[in-house]
Amino acid sequence: MSETTDPFSAPFGSLFGDRMTVAVWNDGEYRYSGQAGPFENFSLHPATHAFHYGSTCFEGLKAHRQVDGSLAIFRLDDHVARMRQSITKLRMQAPEAELLRTLIVDAVEANASFTPEPPGSLYIRPTFIGTLENIGAAAAPSDSGILFVICSPVGDYFKGGIRPLSIYVETETPRTTPQFGMIKSGANYAMALGPTLDAKRDHTVDQVLFATGGDITETGASNFFLVDDQRLITRNLDESFLHGVTRASTLTLAADMGYTVEERKVPLQELLAWAEHGEAFLSGTAAVIAPVGEIVIGDEHIELGDGRPGENTLKLRQALVDIQIGAAEDRYGWRTIVAG
Repeated sequence: MSETTDPFSAPFGSLFGDRMTVAVWNDGEYRYSGQAGPFENFSLHPATHAFHYGSTCFEGLKAHRQVDGSLAIFRLDDHVARMRQSITKLRMQAPEAELLRTLIVDAVEANASFTPEPPGSLYIRPTFIGTLENIGAAAAPSDSGILFVICSPVGDYFKGGIRPLSIYVETETPRTTPQFGMIKSGANYAMALGPTLDAKRDHTVDQVLFATGGDITETGASNFFLVDDQRLITRNLDESFLHGVTRASTLTLAADMGYTVEERKVPLQELLAWAEHGEAFLSGTAAVIAPVGEIVIGDEHIELGDGRPGENTLKLRQALVDIQIGAAEDRYGWRTIVAG
């Protein structure tokens, strides 16, 4: 892409920097050249394990242009730890944390010139694929792989910027397989795709909130929160849904800002009662903090508050963004300054 291409008019994640980092895993060892190379296609055998048996996972994090002109990656080490956990849960050998960290930093520095000014950012996508060439290995993990990092200049995840989202509540179909819900693997997102597309077609909504059996967890790509002037509530963690880094950041900020933070089960009936007075929002690396203005259950449309972005939601979002872009003190050590 050209460095002058506008990431705010292009679909999120459809533009790319011109460099990438790659490490090859083979014979129990990861090998990295030590520098970014050109952004280019891979040549893979048709029997590659990832094609047939889902031996693949990824991460999503961002680098932000700071108010002083420098560049910083947000919560780098937390994303490194989560990706290493994902690879391990897929029963493959995770790289050392320092190697994965280096691959990410090198990719960001090589693509620094593609980073748009706030509210844009450089979205970072580390990805791992198993490359064992064996279509009979359904019951075995790959023993080789490719770990790579690409970067994408992005604007807003949801078209239209900060606006109240419409969310359909799905109470029957689970978002994903419970024991792998906390892993960022492609199969997890594929499972949520059908219900999300159906809801968008039938109810003209932005996303689906999965509340299987009345137990609210998350949407197809974001964690879910309730908030009012006193409390912030979200589902307590288990293996059935993603342990979001933005979720964790939001909980920390909310506690410091004086909210009572509750991590617990959130029954659907509580959401219906909450809509009469409170706010709701989604959180994620791509979405940041996105306000919810309406929930749809069956054919019933229910506004949250007055249907507009809530004051508490916007206050939490601004507090998070200010830290990400260096407009507020980094009291938690979340920013990693890199060259660029």
